[in-house]
Amino acid sequence: MDRKRYRVIQRPLFTEKSTRLQEELNQYAFAVDAGANKHEIADAIEKLFGVTVRSVRTQGHMGKVRRMGRFAGRQADWKKAIVTLAEGESIDLYEGI
Repeated sequence: MDRKRYRVIQRPLFTEKSTRLQEELNQYAFAVDAGANKHEIADAIEKLFGVTVRSVRTQGHMGKVRRMGRFAGRQADWKKAIVTLAEGESIDLYEGI
């Protein structure tokens, strides 16, 4: 069961917007499995980081078409989750850096 949690949460997203959300609203952004629902995402975050999740918002992103000369390829579709934590709790994402 623990291995499934690691498949749901793929990686944290480090962007200017996600950093601002983290500082101002205690929200964290993650790239998640495209088939995961909000309940699975909240459960995985709570178990992996030991925090209480208040809400989860998800966004589906379509992969872009890329060209290399005359050959065209397509990036994979992916899903983003923005997780709001309970007041006073945080996740240390820069731990191993």
